[in-house]
Amino acid sequence: MPGNTFGHTFRITTAGESHGPGNVVIIDGVPPGIEISVEELQVDLDRRRPGQSKIVTQRKEADTPEILSGVFEGRTTGTSLAILIRNEDQRSRDYGNIKDIYRPGHADYTFDAKYGFRDYRGGGRSSARETTVRVAAGVIAKKILQQTCGGRVVGYVTQVGDVHANIPDPGSITLEQVETRSDGSPNIVRCPDEETADRMIELIDTVRKEQDSIGGAAEIVATGIPAGLGEPVFDKLKADLAKALFSLPAVLGVEYGIGFGCTTMRGTAHNDHFIPGQPPTKITTDSNRHGGMLGGISTGLPIVLRAAVKPTSSLSQEQPTVTKDGEPTTISTKGRHDPCLLPRFIPMAEAMVAITIVDHYLRWKSQTVLDNHEN
Repeated sequence: MPGNTFGHTFRITTAGESHGPGNVVIIDGVPPGIEISVEELQVDLDRRRPGQSKIVTQRKEADTPEILSGVFEGRTTGTSLAILIRNEDQRSRDYGNIKDIYRPGHADYTFDAKYGFRDYRGGGRSSARETTVRVAAGVIAKKILQQTCGGRVVGYVTQVGDVHANIPDPGSITLEQVETRSDGSPNIVRCPDEETADRMIELIDTVRKEQDSIGGAAEIVATGIPAGLGEPVFDKLKADLAKALFSLPAVLGVEYGIGFGCTTMRGTAHNDHFIPGQPPTKITTDSNRHGGMLGGISTGLPIVLRAAVKPTSSLSQEQPTVTKDGEPTTISTKGRHDPCLLPRFIPMAEAMVAITIVDHYLRWKSQTVLDNHEN
């Protein structure tokens, strides 16, 4: 199966299935000397793991990472870094009844169409379980960005169903606001607008009790990213970020900046005007409708992305479908599933955005070094 590798200079390759022994990522291009520990990896893995609140799947996984190579005495060596996360709470028996039946909204039919064979236990390779190791790789990417340019990537939930958050300044949102409410309690829906977060939780709990699911949207913001990242044609930063987010399960739409809001605007209202910046920034713009990227290259302003995430396809309600032979039947999906994917989607999205940006940052730095040498 090709297509398991992402990136150029900072390059990740993943392997594993939902109900196999575990998932592994090999990361190439990590600079030597970066301090990293299992404890640091665990922070974001705990944000992604199942069973963390009443509004997510109750599958119990510790998601404890094992660093297999590329780290010595707490620092990266510059060689390939491998991380393994074992599966511990699979219930493959829950999926025995769907061996020959296609689940609506899943990749069951398309896997059979492509390979003529599939691992039907929880989705196999197409399961969101694979994203555990992406999140681990994202921790490395975030740390490189923070140490090299002061970059930061923070995601949060902006919409669940018809409940919308009010986030007037995306670049100002902190991880603490996403993870913890003002009273110190966990922000289980990861929406920094606390009043809206309460309504989101109420809606998710309602659809859960109705044996249904609900979709929504997330916003991911990268700040402290220097101008100049990205290539002008096929490897535009915006294109690679879109691919990164679309590679995540359940993502049906991606936009950046003003996004589809541009469709009703005139150019005079849409353009961000260049103005003098505050040192050390020489030039900036008076607004950020361009979402931190022009011509596919970063401008130095916050990179603001949004992803639309569909409702969970696995439902315990009975739904019409067909067998592998095309015979009409019905299905009720067993197992433990999220009534809303958004709360656990946030660390996954942050990871893919950080991985993409650090890849472009390291590519940009290698070009800069060459240009300076020639001059």
